[in-house]
Amino acid sequence: MSSNPVAETVASLLPRAKAELTELVAFKSVADFEQFPKSESEAAANWIADALRAEGFVDVALLDTPDGTQSVYGYLPGPEGAKTVLLYAHYDVQPPLDEAGWATPPFELTERDGRWYGRGSADCKGGLVMHLLALRALKANGGVPVHVKVIVEGSEEQGTGGLEQYAEQHPELLAADTIVIGDTGNFRVGLPTVTTTLRGMTLIRVQIDTLAGNLHSGQFGGAAPDALAALIRVLDSLRTDDGSTTIDGLDATAVWEGLEYTEDQFRTDAKVLDGVQLIGEGSVADRIWARPAVTVLGIDCPPVVGATPSVQSTARALISLRVPPGADAVAATKLLQAHVEAHTPWGARVTTEQIGQGQAFRADTESPAYRAMADAMTVAYPGETMQYAGQGGSIPLCSTLAGLYPQAEILLIGLSEPEAQIHALNESVSPQELERLSVAEALFLRNYAAG
Repeated sequence: MSSNPVAETVASLLPRAKAELTELVAFKSVADFEQFPKSESEAAANWIADALRAEGFVDVALLDTPDGTQSVYGYLPGPEGAKTVLLYAHYDVQPPLDEAGWATPPFELTERDGRWYGRGSADCKGGLVMHLLALRALKANGGVPVHVKVIVEGSEEQGTGGLEQYAEQHPELLAADTIVIGDTGNFRVGLPTVTTTLRGMTLIRVQIDTLAGNLHSGQFGGAAPDALAALIRVLDSLRTDDGSTTIDGLDATAVWEGLEYTEDQFRTDAKVLDGVQLIGEGSVADRIWARPAVTVLGIDCPPVVGATPSVQSTARALISLRVPPGADAVAATKLLQAHVEAHTPWGARVTTEQIGQGQAFRADTESPAYRAMADAMTVAYPGETMQYAGQGGSIPLCSTLAGLYPQAEILLIGLSEPEAQIHALNESVSPQELERLSVAEALFLRNYAAG
C-alpha cells in the first residue's frame, strides 16, 4: 500500500484490531436462543457499547428491538455543519454447524496461512472492527470530519427484522446523509468492490400431514399416503431439470448488467466437486445476482440411524427463497406459498408459515458518495479501480433505510470475499483486506466531507 499517514496508522493498529476481533469472536452470539444462550449475545452487545464509549461516542445505547434482541447505537459528533454518515455492522453470527469440521475451534480466532479463522471474523464482527480502525486512523490524523452514527445489529442472520421494525418506529434515530453498510465483500481478494444490488429473501416453513400416525410400511405401504414422499415431490417441483428455480408466477429471466463472474472462477470459489455441474441457466451473475433462488434449508424426518419401517404421517421443511431486485418479497412469499399448496400431491394437508422476510435492494451509483469511495479505493488498492457487483445474499435493513431516508446514499462494502467462506465451516478474514478496507473507509469519510 502506498505510503500515507492514514495507511500508516491503520497498519500500526492491526495488532490491536486482531486482539479486539479475538475478543469479539469468542462471544457465541448466535441470535437463536434455542441453540445458544442469550447471555452470549448480550455480552457481545455490551462489549461493543463499551468500545464505542471508549472512542468518544455519546448517546450510546442498547436498543431492545421487537424480535427480542439488542442492537447497539452510538453517535460521534463531528464539526459543526458537517454531513452525517451512518456506519452499519452486525454482531450476531451463524451457528458454527459441525464444530468437528473446523480445523480450529470456531469461537477462537486462530491465525493460519495468513488468514484469521473464526465464526464472525468476516461476517460481520470484522466489519465492526473495520469501522473502528477507520475512525481511529482519522482521529490520529486531523480528526473525524463528519458526524458519525454507528449501528450494530443483533439479529441480522436470523432475518427476524428487529432492527428494521425499531428503525421504522424511531425514524429519526438512523437518519444520515450517507450510509455505509460494512456487511458485503470484494469480488475477490485485492479487487475493491462496492455491492450495488442485494437479493431480498423469504423463509417459509412447510408441513405436510397425511395420516393420524405412522404406519407399518409392510402392512400399509403402497396405499397409505406417505407425508415424506409428498414433501419430496413438493420440493422437487421448485426446480426444473437443470436446477433453475421455478415458482409459478415468479419471473426468473432477468439479466445482470455489470461485472461478470466466470463459471471457472465460481466453481473455484464455491468449491464445486470435480464432475458436478452448476445448476440453472444464463450466466453465473444472472443466476446469483439477478434471479430468484430457492434452497431447502432443512427437513424434519426420521434420521437414517434408528429409522423404522414406517410410512410417515407428517413431514416438515424450511425453505429459503432469494428474491431478486425488482421483485417484491411480500408478493414472492405469496407466490411461493401458493406454489407449494398447488403442487402438494394426493390431497395431503399442507400448511405454510412465513417466518422471515426482507426486500431486495438496488443502489444509486451516480452519486457523490460513490465518487468519494472510488477515489478512496484507488488509494487503498494501488493500481486497481473500484468495481460494481451484485450479491446474492440479503441485508433486509438496506431496503428499510432506503425507504426511510430516500435522499441518503447507501454504499455496501466489507470483508466477505469468496475465500472468507461465510456461513460455512472454517470462516476466515484476510487481515490485508481488513487493513485496506479500513484505509478506504477512512479516506472515503475524508473525501465525502470535502465534497
